[in-house]
Amino acid sequence: MSFIAFIIIYPILFLISILPFRLLYFFSDFVYFLIYYIIGYRKKVVRANIALALPHLSEKERLIIEKKSYQHLCDMFLEMIKTMSISGKEIEERFVFSNLEIINELEKKDKSIALMCAHYASYEWVISMNERVSYQGFAIYKKVNNPYFDKLVKKIRSRFKAYLITTKETRSVIEQNESKGNHAIYGFASDQSPQVKPQTYWSKFMGIEVPVYIGAEVLSKKYDMNVVFLKVKKVKRGFYQADIELISDNVNSIPDYQITETFLRKVEKQIHEAPEFYLWTHKRWKHRRL
Repeated sequence: MSFIAFIIIYPILFLISILPFRLLYFFSDFVYFLIYYIIGYRKKVVRANIALALPHLSEKERLIIEKKSYQHLCDMFLEMIKTMSISGKEIEERFVFSNLEIINELEKKDKSIALMCAHYASYEWVISMNERVSYQGFAIYKKVNNPYFDKLVKKIRSRFKAYLITTKETRSVIEQNESKGNHAIYGFASDQSPQVKPQTYWSKFMGIEVPVYIGAEVLSKKYDMNVVFLKVKKVKRGFYQADIELISDNVNSIPDYQITETFLRKVEKQIHEAPEFYLWTHKRWKHRRL
């Protein structure tokens, strides 16, 4: 069944990927209408999340953010499909790094780099960075259940020299690379909700105490990696600007959890600046302390 689903859906995805951007966004408007008004995909989750995170806004203001977030979600999903056929030149024009020289300078320090980012704006097109840096890029992701689509996702990322590794593989891949002296960039999207365990670290995110991923901090300290934050801004439809912000180039001199806290504060700032570009469909606050 997995293969049948793949051979049915793959041609559709490919046809979508070769659409000119103007037609792609016209289709995105249709998908938005279908997802938001007809299906109501996770609308209760999104509405509850926005109300929890932005209680100071009026109901009308939150509804505007809600609708815009769905519009952006549809755009981003179709942009992800577009990555199947987009050229390197075009993705560079649409996803612009303002200060990539920070990464270039950190590479000279002969240490790996932990790149922390959020599910905000376009985290899909970050892969274009790999064409303009020396280090190999690894992105940590959640494995797709359908093995054929999982393979497709990996193939798409590899077009821009990005390699996907699962959370379970991360430590062993870093260990293997470091033992061989192969420094790399590891992308951590650390703003989602981890499973709650006795040793789980809790912190406030958007004013609500929740469990927090600390894997990026733990691994960066264990392997003495430099840590940066990737701040992405949506300039206009289909165009993004990415700024690299240094969190630390001496991680073991920083108190425990401070890297994680710095990351959380940066994500909060992003959200407050333009909340409509955050991925509100995830159940980020499903575990919280009242």
